[in-house]
Amino acid sequence: MGTQGLFCCVVFVVYTGFSLENPTTCDEVRKVFHVRQIGPVNSLLDLPRTGLDLQVCMSRNLTCCTKKAEERYQLAARRDVQNLLQTSSSSLKFLITRNVATFQETFVSLIKQAENFTNSLFLGTYRKAAGEAAGPVRELFTDVGLFVLGSELDVDELVQRFFDGLFPPVYSHLVDPDLTGVAPDYAECVRAARRQLRPFGAAPRQLAGQIRASASPVRVFLQALNLAIEVINTTDHLRFPKDCKRALLRMQYCPHCLGLTRSKPCMGYCLNVMRGCLAGMAEVDAPWREFVRSMEEVSERMRGAQDLEQVLLGAHALVGDAVTHAQRTAPRLSAQVHKLCGHPIRKPTQSVNGPQQEGGKEPLPHRTPLSDMEETLSSRRREFISSLRLYRTFYADLAGQLCVSELASEDGLSCWNGEDIVRSYTRQVVGNGVRAQLANPEVKVKEADPVINQIMDKLKHINQLLQGKSIPQYGTLDRIEAGSGASDGRFSGDCDDEDEDGCGGSGGGEVKKVLKVSKWTPDEAGDQRRSRAQTENFEAGDASAAGSSAHSGLLTLSAVCALAVLRW
Repeated sequence: MGTQGLFCCVVFVVYTGFSLENPTTCDEVRKVFHVRQIGPVNSLLDLPRTGLDLQVCMSRNLTCCTKKAEERYQLAARRDVQNLLQTSSSSLKFLITRNVATFQETFVSLIKQAENFTNSLFLGTYRKAAGEAAGPVRELFTDVGLFVLGSELDVDELVQRFFDGLFPPVYSHLVDPDLTGVAPDYAECVRAARRQLRPFGAAPRQLAGQIRASASPVRVFLQALNLAIEVINTTDHLRFPKDCKRALLRMQYCPHCLGLTRSKPCMGYCLNVMRGCLAGMAEVDAPWREFVRSMEEVSERMRGAQDLEQVLLGAHALVGDAVTHAQRTAPRLSAQVHKLCGHPIRKPTQSVNGPQQEGGKEPLPHRTPLSDMEETLSSRRREFISSLRLYRTFYADLAGQLCVSELASEDGLSCWNGEDIVRSYTRQVVGNGVRAQLANPEVKVKEADPVINQIMDKLKHINQLLQGKSIPQYGTLDRIEAGSGASDGRFSGDCDDEDEDGCGGSGGGEVKKVLKVSKWTPDEAGDQRRSRAQTENFEAGDASAAGSSAHSGLLTLSAVCALAVLRW
């Protein structure tokens, strides 16, 4: 044991002795500089000299660095940390983006299946009205889909509009079956009279209530997923303040100037530097933990009356009840319609018979069992929540994770303390968060990062929505989803000539996309209201970050487009 201890001491003396001596050549430094693609090797010296012009990597010993090499090292140090941040969050980001895509694709299929169920009701039971009822049915479920995906629609109004469009074919074919070939003006009068006559009983109110109760949580759930991706993108692409960038350079690459290309920072030194640079990110921990818990809670509530699959796939039953109610009150309805609209005005005889009047044998759409649909959406949601729970402490001590796994010295024998190779780091090691950095000896943190503050505000707001503590007016969720980082174009950190990628954008140049959905007004031909998706305020930032940050927005847009295809 004594011999081994003596050997270790000798090794330590030799290693530290090298740090106290001037390097005799810069060959190794130039080699590493080239291999790591930090910049052109002519930024470095061929032979070491005094570094009087250096701003950060100053030393009493000779150096291989010029001021230009120091600037290149600083950019490399910042990129190294940002790459580590993106790597550390890659599995979480993949988990969320994959499930956003899965939920949206499955939801579009659910909408189509629910539409088929309702059409099958008319084809099987009320065949004469099936052709004219298909349009209102398609519009109803497409509008429900657009509402869930974030459009500014009123659930009560879209349901009322569905029953408005359903009343003319139900009246002309089922309530007063002898009435055929009604002119468009008369059919429009029947449509307009529906809300006053209430031919469908309580069914419209019940259907609107069920859809609102079940679709609203799913709407917020999907918005929360997109916001989670924005949180990750924002924290992955933060711009570091000048003092942090200098500290990263001193920790990672100043030893290279002295020929110490294999050195690693001491653990305590690394923790101080990284906790100072990521102080704002540590503040995200509390709202992120609450976010994961709130996602669990809202997922648990999506059952029974709030189970969107059950509501949409069972909507045809309520529609059937509505039609039955109208048929039971046929004499009274006919008298009321005649009083309001007069005697029917008929079309020319050649237009009376339509395809829906023929007694063909068109097969009913195949009905997917509810249990199968449950497997495709609810079970996947539960599986996702189970996986997300593993990341609830992701922002608790990200700085410590990076130091332990990637940055700091592991052997405990020798390490870099910012000035020299030593046995251990002797300065105070601070904790996480902005307040703890007041005592940080390596990095000065003046105030909370405004970009981090904004993303925390968004997390807190979506947490309230997930917990049902506040009811948003239609459209507010679009503003939660909009943008990445500071909405006014500001970014965190200082903007100076040390940045090679300029001083524009926010949160590292992510793409900002706002998805808004509006309604088309009735056209002259048939008063058919259709929905369209419009994308506005598309601002492209740094192309290297554009793909990942815009991913969730594009997924939402693709789902809206799929619903538009179903409508047509």
